[in-house]
Amino acid sequence: MSNKSVWDWSKIKIYDLSQPTSPKAPPFMWYPPFKVTWIKRLSEHNVNAQYIEGPLHTGTHFDGQLHFMTGGKDIASIDINYFIGEGLVLDISKYVGDYDIYTSQTIEKAAKEAGLEIKPDDILIIHTGYHRYAWCGPEPDEVRYMCKHPGPTAEFARWCIEKKIRWLGIDAASQDHPFNTVIRRARPDLVAEAEKKWGKKIDELMPWPENYQVMHIALFPKMILHVENIGGEIEKVANKRCLIMALPFKFEGGETAYCRVIAVTSE
Repeated sequence: MSNKSVWDWSKIKIYDLSQPTSPKAPPFMWYPPFKVTWIKRLSEHNVNAQYIEGPLHTGTHFDGQLHFMTGGKDIASIDINYFIGEGLVLDISKYVGDYDIYTSQTIEKAAKEAGLEIKPDDILIIHTGYHRYAWCGPEPDEVRYMCKHPGPTAEFARWCIEKKIRWLGIDAASQDHPFNTVIRRARPDLVAEAEKKWGKKIDELMPWPENYQVMHIALFPKMILHVENIGGEIEKVANKRCLIMALPFKFEGGETAYCRVIAVTSE
């Protein structure tokens, strides 16, 4: 029997693109907090054990089809091969800032400048730079991270379908623009701030209902799902083609699941 290694590990680098799952992390707007309780301690039971309670939409998590579709696939029903594949981590951070809208042209321009080709069935991780403002990032700013990050409109959702993207990832709280979520209703003061920056009204730039949660509503029926709250070592693989893996726990009946996202390169 051969003892030869399957890979040359001296050339393989593994990067963790995950944010922690923690009670310190803010949940998405109007969701309850994540809680951890000790139910056994070494001093009393000779074992440590914990009980968790909270939403699935905190920390790095994979949105399942069931999240936005009656009868959609739960996490356990998605073939494991779906979560693992080739793709790229595309850096658009120099093109976007607070409240900005990125488009398919933004993505294609960034890819061209990086010498990268976006292929059918690619996994596309979008690096906006906003992971830096997460509670666990080097420049924590909860309002900026949760409510001011850049995002797309229906135009980009159509592009994802045309390009046959397998699934997406984003280093922000939502794959949608924050003002295409309930945050538009929850923080009208920030909407006014954004309109001042844009020089236009929000209903002109992102009219509802066609843009409301469009990255969920339009793409999930096409099985173009996504990971939210990516972070970790994302900057180390910016503008690289990698083997990308999102590994949610096998949650039967789960509309979403906490997950670990890794990128593997051969250097």
